[in-house]
Amino acid sequence: MNAIRKDMKLLCISDLHGEPGRVDGLSAVDALVIVGDITHFGDRARAMEILEGFKSAKRLLAVPGNCDNLDVNEALVELDADLHSRGRVVEDVGFFGLGGSNSTPFNTPQEYSEEELWDFLAKGYEQVKDSPTKVMVSHPPPFNTELDKAGERHVGSKKVREFIERYEPDLVLCGHVHEARGQDTIGKTVIINPGQVHTGHALVDVGAEIKVEFLEP
Repeated sequence: MNAIRKDMKLLCISDLHGEPGRVDGLSAVDALVIVGDITHFGDRARAMEILEGFKSAKRLLAVPGNCDNLDVNEALVELDADLHSRGRVVEDVGFFGLGGSNSTPFNTPQEYSEEELWDFLAKGYEQVKDSPTKVMVSHPPPFNTELDKAGERHVGSKKVREFIERYEPDLVLCGHVHEARGQDTIGKTVIINPGQVHTGHALVDVGAEIKVEFLEP
């Protein structure tokens, strides 16, 4: 694994669907990371209203989800929080990612082809590739893990998995599949789905090792 900055603490939440719930401890971490579906088919104004509730966070980093309308992306850009198809270096940790999802049966606002998902990741990765530690934030989980199982079906992205296998980021934060809260690995990469926010969230310590604690709401 790459050399890792010590003691960066991340509070990770996902799949708010317009109901932010209770998230404590924002001021005690280095960043709040939101892994998509901030709204439930909501617009920029609704996203801004929800995100106002997290203003005590020292830093906000986020991607939109497939259930966020496109102008939610504009809200994240305005708040200087957006990781969709872009990278940001926070101290020596490089964050990059993608929002939306691969195809679903539900015709949601932000669904993309697998090739588009790869391109989003590649564009963001290019901006952080020299960082000693890399954290990938992807609303869709990688295919064929414990974190993309909807019932007995694996519904994650094959290109997200391929990207992890090729570039080996230290940590991947994903969401999208509400019932697949938990932790898995692909090679050296630690992958975490914090679950839908009403079921809890995850506190991740990016230090000499990556440690995760799943918290109840």
